[in-house]
Amino acid sequence: MEQHRMRPPQPRPRRTAPLPPQSGRGRPATVQRAAPRPRQPAASYVRTVRRLVQAARRMPNPRLTGIGIGLFCTASMFVLACVDQVVFGGSLIVYGVLFLPVSALTALWVRPADLVTAPIVVPIAFVVGLLPIMEGSGGLGQRIMGLVTALAMHAGWLYGGTLIAGVITTVRKVRLMARRRAQLRRRPPRPPRPRRRTA
Repeated sequence: MEQHRMRPPQPRPRRTAPLPPQSGRGRPATVQRAAPRPRQPAASYVRTVRRLVQAARRMPNPRLTGIGIGLFCTASMFVLACVDQVVFGGSLIVYGVLFLPVSALTALWVRPADLVTAPIVVPIAFVVGLLPIMEGSGGLGQRIMGLVTALAMHAGWLYGGTLIAGVITTVRKVRLMARRRAQLRRRPPRPPRPRRRTA
């Protein structure tokens, strides 16, 4: 009988998982992390400015006449002075700090035709607001002396508020004049009128 030739069994190669790459002998591989991206401060500043502009646009923007803006400024300073007297005991520093935003609003809310009245109304309102918080509770002479003393001691707030109102009204006036010039330039030129023939 024929005997079939038997092949010796060959060993199969073992599958082994690949070893991780090593940077050095006996040292584990170091994983390189991506460097963090630098922050962009300019973009955050731009977003903040945009939010402030949007908030300013949402605020009321009335246009008051000269008399209306005078009543608004004077009444606001008198009410704030009374609140200052009750809460802070008549602090002139607090009164001066509150006077600055009122001056800015006075210059912003006056209508373009009455821009000149804002720097005039602001110091008058400052003096009227001093009446509830000034020193001297005696007769008329003591009250006048207390008012003069308060104006002399804290004249910086008066000058600061008047300067803010003057700068804002000047800027508004310049912008108004620039808009009028731009409108005049955009208008088409008028055709010349035909001359009448005389017999």
